[in-house]
Amino acid sequence: MTGRRVLVVDDEPQIQRFLKPSLTAAGYDVIAAITGAEALKSAATAAPDVIVLDLGLPDMDGKDVIRQLRTWSQLPIIVLSARDRESEKIAALDLGADDYVNKPFGIGELTARLRTALRRAANPSTETTHIVSGSIAIDLAAHTVTQAGNAIKLTPKEFDLLAILVRNAGRVVTHRQILTAVWGPAHAEDLQYLRVFVAQLRQKLRANAEGPELIQTEPGIGYRLNSDNL
Repeated sequence: MTGRRVLVVDDEPQIQRFLKPSLTAAGYDVIAAITGAEALKSAATAAPDVIVLDLGLPDMDGKDVIRQLRTWSQLPIIVLSARDRESEKIAALDLGADDYVNKPFGIGELTARLRTALRRAANPSTETTHIVSGSIAIDLAAHTVTQAGNAIKLTPKEFDLLAILVRNAGRVVTHRQILTAVWGPAHAEDLQYLRVFVAQLRQKLRANAEGPELIQTEPGIGYRLNSDNL
């Protein structure tokens, strides 16, 4: 049992009927809300540890729920969305959502996202500076990337790009967030520039890494550092 409480905000009865027993079986205590107003009230009074939030609610847009929550709470928020417009997902992430899962979805994917969000929330003052994936070891504090003890040479910008993904391991980081952090606000729309650097970084890591791709593409949204084995 995880002992963690999940607030599920979705007005689709079938989603609620599916999620409550599935998450309960996974060890979570589940609270249900079907409107944005109920979600905000439950977030304030029911002490959830994480929120699973649909964007299409009957009384308000889910993005408005995120916007209001972020004025007073840093509770992890995982967006559960059937909206296929990339701009919707990007807007939710930029407003402060921690992750998103597309509908239709598998419970295994959702529980994996929940575990990642809860791990991050459990250590808010502890920044990830060192990870190991396969034979790759990344140490941000020492400013090194190695494979089986042998150094992988990165340019300063490649290292900065890798660093923002490491610090958000398991979490999608939007193109705009990466470009602004690494190259500054003036380059926030330079997607092709970013793709070139990601390709270069992947080439250097792929030649040495074992197992699945370390840097995963979230099509149209951004990138995520694979945290499955970290």
